[in-house]
Amino acid sequence: MALICPTVLAETPESFAEQIGKVAFAPRIQIDVSDGEFAPNKTINLNQLYFNDGQATDLHLMIKRPAQWLEAAIALGPNLIVLHAEAEIDFLKLSEHIRRFGIKVGVAILPDTTVESVAEPIRASDHVLIFGGHLGFMGGAADLAQLKKVAEIRAINHDVEIGWDGGAKLDNIKQIAAAGVDVINAGSAITKSDNPEAAYTALTELL
Repeated sequence: MALICPTVLAETPESFAEQIGKVAFAPRIQIDVSDGEFAPNKTINLNQLYFNDGQATDLHLMIKRPAQWLEAAIALGPNLIVLHAEAEIDFLKLSEHIRRFGIKVGVAILPDTTVESVAEPIRASDHVLIFGGHLGFMGGAADLAQLKKVAEIRAINHDVEIGWDGGAKLDNIKQIAAAGVDVINAGSAITKSDNPEAAYTALTELL
């Protein structure tokens, strides 16, 4: 069964504290970090982050040159670090370095990026994040045409964990899960809800 993973994206320390507090109940969350260059908006920096105790936390780095911030990301001790295939990186080199610290590695692919063009990073990853939304923002519509990438990814790395990011909500969560996605990131559907835990439960019960 697919897992719902609440997503935190905050531009200020105050917003971050509010959002991460709202999702403290979830077994696993994703924190998005943006440099304002790779994605149009800028979030708080990695050195301003902290994690909830006992909660598996993934870091999604929407950063053009992530190597400059990699040590700060590793020092946080996340469950997973997701790097963008479109960033300026030597993915294989960085992934090998990250794994030395017992941290899993993921690759994120934007809508215009073909699976075939990033086959090598996919083979080297523990997680592939299909991006089907508006990079750097919450609350947009999901581009469900991107779900075709699930089968293409499985053909390259059958055992890899596949994630979805972008526009997941009550009316499309079943379709996303049915396509074979393992981890469905949900941002505004949870953190902007009056009752985040109830919203999380409602999404989970549809799976």
